[in-house]
Amino acid sequence: MRLTQWTDYSLRVLMHCAAREGRAQPTTISEIAQAHGISRSHLTKIVMTLAAQGYLETSRGRGGGMRLRRPAASITVGEVVRQTETDFQQVECFNRETNRCHMDGSCGLKHAIGRALSAYLAELDTVTLAELVGAPLPPEALPSPVAGARPGTARWRLGVER
Repeated sequence: MRLTQWTDYSLRVLMHCAAREGRAQPTTISEIAQAHGISRSHLTKIVMTLAAQGYLETSRGRGGGMRLRRPAASITVGEVVRQTETDFQQVECFNRETNRCHMDGSCGLKHAIGRALSAYLAELDTVTLAELVGAPLPPEALPSPVAGARPGTARWRLGVER
C-alpha cells in the first residue's frame, strides 16, 4: 500500500510537533515548511484538518503555532492513516456499487488483500508518534541527498528513496 502525500505530510506535521512536545514555543507552519521543503499553503490546509480531527490545537498571532492536543504516546500511526487516507479499496470488488468483476463469487483475491490490509493497519496501530520520534535513527536512516537535491527540498530523503 502506498500512502498519499496528504497522509505523509500529516504524519510529518504530527511527528514534528511530537518531537517538540516539551518546548515552550509552539511549532509553526513556517518551521515545518522549511524543515521538510513543503509549501506553507499546503501545510496550512493539513494543519487545519488535523486540528478539526482533534490532533492539534492551534493559536494565532505573535507566539502562535500548534501543539499536539493529546500526548504523542496516545496517537498511533494506524489511527492517523485511517483518518487521512481516502481510499482503502485496493481492488474493484471492495466496492459493491462499482464492482463489475465476474469472478467476485469465486475469487479469493478480495479476501487475501483484505487480510493483508487489516494486518498492515494492525501493525501501524502498534506504533505511536512518541516511538517514532523518540528512538534514535540508525546511521543508514540519517538524511542523505538524492542526486542534485538541496537540504530541505522534497528530494532530500530520510532513509529510503521515494
